Amino acid sequence: MKVYTKTGDKGTTSLIGGERVAKCDCRVEAYGTVDELTAFTALLADKLQSDEAYTAEVAFLRRIESQLMTVAALLAVGEGGEDKVGKLQSATIEEMEQAIDSMQEALPQITKFTIPGGDERLSLAHVCRTICRRAERQALRAAENCNIEEQVIVYLNRLSDYFYLLGRSITHRSNVEEILWIP
Repeated sequence: MKVYTKTGDKGTTSLIGGERVAKCDCRVEAYGTVDELTAFTALLADKLQSDEAYTAEVAFLRRIESQLMTVAALLAVGEGGEDKVGKLQSATIEEMEQAIDSMQEALPQITKFTIPGGDERLSLAHVCRTICRRAERQALRAAENCNIEEQVIVYLNRLSDYFYLLGRSITHRSNVEEILWIP
């Protein structure tokens, strides 16, 4: 089977279910951004993988990569594809919330915004956070006109919080000075 199909040469693509839409359709923009986030999540996991202290985080990030594939598929559902993609389980979001709570409990409280920097890995966690926020905004735009699973929006919202706290956790565990925004 060839990788190229030539069916998108005129600027359209197929959603799950066969519906053809413009490649700039809000759903395509949303799942494309989730695809970008998946790649950066993998890069973050790869960067952390060399340090045994982050074994649990790497395993969690690998699960997130798979969950993001589900999120992208849910955003790619078109007419006729409603029953072709499994749903995000509420347990997935609960697990994310537990990971967030666990990291937050281990970190010192702050009253200012943090600025990324000081360690490539924590900066990469913030890259993931900002891409995730963009994906969330695009999914919300798509939900204005299309049937988007509510769990997709909730998941992306929690995931951006996870990346923020992972960045803070990396800062703390790597003994890097946390840069606080002081206007």
